[in-house]
Amino acid sequence: MKARDQVTVSTLRMVLSAAQVASVAGDEAVELSDDQVVAVLRSELKRRAEAAELYEGAGRTTQAASERAEAEVIERYLPAALADDALAAIVAEEVAAVAASGSEGPKAMGQVIRAVRDRVGDGADGGRIAAAVKAALGN
Repeated sequence: MKARDQVTVSTLRMVLSAAQVASVAGDEAVELSDDQVVAVLRSELKRRAEAAELYEGAGRTTQAASERAEAEVIERYLPAALADDALAAIVAEEVAAVAASGSEGPKAMGQVIRAVRDRVGDGADGGRIAAAVKAALGN
């Protein structure tokens, strides 16, 4: 606020509001765990990316740039993403483990995704994991 960075201030206020809504979403108010807060941040980041694409498609470049700027602010508060080569190595290990148990091809995709998600945690989002597993399985 002292730096007069309106984009950061407004984005953080929106994220705090989203976290507050998530904390009271159930039957009773709960304190969010770190994993739940990260999930809220990822959700807000995804909303900004989708909105930017929609604005860009409609020719509203100013609003698209604003959404992308908000996404950059949110990304600062997310855990560091796992590098593509590290993700590919984990996927290759899990594909080999699942293949050793007898599953191959598209049938093994769900098992591999679950195993990779368990190992990676917050290091990669579901879309990146699914794309890496598809590429490794040859789908």
